[in-house]
Amino acid sequence: MTHGKVKLGMLLPTRGLLLRGEQPANMDRIIALAETVEQAGLDSVWVGDSLVAKPRMEPLAVLGALAARTSRVRLGTAVLLPALRHPVLLAQTLATVDLISGGRLVIGAGVGGAFNDDQKREWKAAGVPAKGRGRRFEEIIEIVQGLGSGAPYDFHGRDFDLDSALMRPVPSRKEGIPFLLASHYRARSKAQIRRAARLGAGIISISDTPDEFSQVRQQVAEKAAEFGRDPESLENSFYLTVNMDPDLGAAEADAKEWLTAYYGSDIWGARWGPFGGPERV
Repeated sequence: MTHGKVKLGMLLPTRGLLLRGEQPANMDRIIALAETVEQAGLDSVWVGDSLVAKPRMEPLAVLGALAARTSRVRLGTAVLLPALRHPVLLAQTLATVDLISGGRLVIGAGVGGAFNDDQKREWKAAGVPAKGRGRRFEEIIEIVQGLGSGAPYDFHGRDFDLDSALMRPVPSRKEGIPFLLASHYRARSKAQIRRAARLGAGIISISDTPDEFSQVRQQVAEKAAEFGRDPESLENSFYLTVNMDPDLGAAEADAKEWLTAYYGSDIWGARWGPFGGPERV
């Protein structure tokens, strides 16, 4: 795999604003922050996804608005949960946002968890069974990619069945919208590696150490080659949470409080970070 220039982006606080306990009057602050990121020379802005488990602004609507107010930065999800959605509507929405942005959309996507009560309530609220979500996720990615071709598309799976479905518009790029599929060393999931190698334009990871991330990248690259794909074409993205404060203890305590509120629990403990002064970060 080629090691090119490291590119930096920022996750926008589409959930963070809601944690203040008050309804935002508008999304002016989100738009202004995205514009600042672009002006500062960073490469991308990202938004998270959840319906009711971790409430926030709807990610694709936000990216559509940001597409109209920016001109250069990539616009991404970190991460979208496609299995909560219907693939045909999702494909149409993604293609439309990609057109608005002039081909700047990138979708980090994950299967989604069902490990705590909030997550279980989310699947129930969406009317989607949590069981089988990995299979559903793969079918949705295949359908979104297939509909993006612009040709009548057939798909016959366990969760979805399409006959000569023709979607308009299609994404602005001939190769379609890139999907970076969540892949984590700690998951020790062969299905996750296989899924990313077969369907992804690359991977997005979180909470792994540098060595673990390197191993995941290598595993996906090797499996991609088995599928006849070029490993050098895969993009590697890492979601990193930082908190800068010269006082290390204060930085760690503040970060733990924030992350516990954000996720509902301190799910990765010491794997978060780095926290502290500029030299540590």
